[in-house]
Amino acid sequence: MEVAQKPKFDHKDRRDIYEYVERSGATDTETVRETLQMDRRAFGHHVAILKRNQVLEEVDGKIRVAFDAGAQEEFETDDVSFTIRQAREEDLTGLVGAIREAIGGGEYVKAETVADVVDNEGVLIRHNEIESRMFFVATVDNEVVGWVHLKHTDLDKLSHTAELTVGVLEEYRGNGIGSHLLQRGLEWASKQGLEKIYNQIPATNEVAIEFLQSRGWEIEAVREAHYRMNGEDVDEVMLATKL
Repeated sequence: MEVAQKPKFDHKDRRDIYEYVERSGATDTETVRETLQMDRRAFGHHVAILKRNQVLEEVDGKIRVAFDAGAQEEFETDDVSFTIRQAREEDLTGLVGAIREAIGGGEYVKAETVADVVDNEGVLIRHNEIESRMFFVATVDNEVVGWVHLKHTDLDKLSHTAELTVGVLEEYRGNGIGSHLLQRGLEWASKQGLEKIYNQIPATNEVAIEFLQSRGWEIEAVREAHYRMNGEDVDEVMLATKL
C-alpha cells in the first residue's frame, strides 16, 4: 500500500513556512511572509519549492497544506444531486455547523468533540509528525450536508489505526450520501497504509450503530456507563473495521 509521507525539509525557513500554514490553515502569502519576517525574495523562493514538492498549494492567493485526496465525485439520485470531495479550509464554518446540526441531541459525542476542536483551532486539515486529520464533505449546491472525518495519530503502537466519524444532515439521509462518504474515507485510509478504523458511539445512537454494522463493522467492546447524558449513564459502543 502507498503510505503518505510526512513532509521533510532541508531548510529551516521551509519548515517554518509549512508549520505556520499547517497550524493556521489557508493564509494569504503576504501574511505568512510578514509574520515570519522573511525577505520577500527568499520567501517566494521557499514557497515555490514547497509548491513544486507538493507540500503546499496556492489557491486564490492563499497557501495551504497540499494533500492528494483524490478527485471530486458527482452523484445523483431521484431526489438530490450531491458532490463528495476533500474539505477545504473555507468549508470550516459550514462543516462545523453541519456536524452540530446532524448530531442533534448530542448522541454522537466524538463528532461533537471534533466540531469543537476544529472550531476552536480554526484549521481543518493537519499532516505532521504527530497526527494527520482529514475531512471529506458532501455538498448540495455548494453547502455542506455531510462529512467523514479521520484522525490518525502517528505513534508506533497506533500508527496502523485511525478514528472515524461520519454523518449527514437529517433531511438528506436516505440518499446514499452517508455510504459514499464512508467509502471515500475508507479508501483514503487504505491508501495511507492504515489497517484498522474505529468509531465510538453512545449505545443510545442505535441508528448510527446499525448503519456501521450493516456495512461490515463489528462491535469490539462496550464500555459501561461511559457517558452521562441527560442525567443518565449511557454505555459506549466501540465498532471497528479492518482494511
